[in-house]
Amino acid sequence: MILIADSGATKTDWCVGTTLSHNQIVQTEGINPFHQEADKINQILRDGLLPQLPCSPSDIQAVFFYGAGCTPDKIEKLSSLLIQAFPHAKVEVHSDLTGAARALCQHQPGIACILGTGANSCLYDGEKITQNIPPLGYILGDEGSGAYLGKRFLGDCIKQQLPSSLLKGLLEEYQLTLPAILDKVYRQPLANRFLASLTPYIYRYKSQPEVHQFLTTCFTDFFRRNVLSYPGCHQLPVSFTGSVAWYFRPEIEETAQKLNLHTGIFIQAPIQELKRFHLLEKTL
Repeated sequence: MILIADSGATKTDWCVGTTLSHNQIVQTEGINPFHQEADKINQILRDGLLPQLPCSPSDIQAVFFYGAGCTPDKIEKLSSLLIQAFPHAKVEVHSDLTGAARALCQHQPGIACILGTGANSCLYDGEKITQNIPPLGYILGDEGSGAYLGKRFLGDCIKQQLPSSLLKGLLEEYQLTLPAILDKVYRQPLANRFLASLTPYIYRYKSQPEVHQFLTTCFTDFFRRNVLSYPGCHQLPVSFTGSVAWYFRPEIEETAQKLNLHTGIFIQAPIQELKRFHLLEKTL
């Protein structure tokens, strides 16, 4: 049995199986070794994952874990916890960006991008990441992400760069005032999540000309400050995962075309393609 994990801030998707046609996907709370202590991770594995598995932990021969917070200095910590849970398994822990690259590009060269609450991208040679433009977070970077769209949209609405009806509707729907917005952004924790929570509202009005122009401007920022910095970017497919990429695919494709970039595939979440990456050869 092989166990594959794709972990984000709120949930982890786990795929357990032997082939593409014989596997099962279960979910647990998200695991992030950067923010969580060992006791918390152990509790998620013990109480959340193991009871859902269709086999004994000793039947797992390999674990491939991809997740946010899996920085080089945290990989050993998470690896040791997974080895404790699955003592007979070979364990590999990788970043969520490596997971995105393998899911989107499989064994072929390409540019892999994550556009969700945050943003990231990399140049992938078919085996490993060879270059990564630092995303820098939603204050200094994360162009094209949900947090970036929310930040720019709020600013443009309040500064009267977008129709006043959009600001009025936004304030009413989210029960916001200007002081409340400033409090959520500058005083409350997780401002990036608050800003990203505005993307469903933006999506609803995306066909409005001013909002459409706003979106293509934001995605142009993403391509110019990230993708266009990679060598060979005009020859390689640029593929995407993440909720923002999934729901704003037409606007992203339109923007890419204007910049003479070739888009590849779009997937909402990596787990299905990671399953293909690790289990495809088992069916041959």
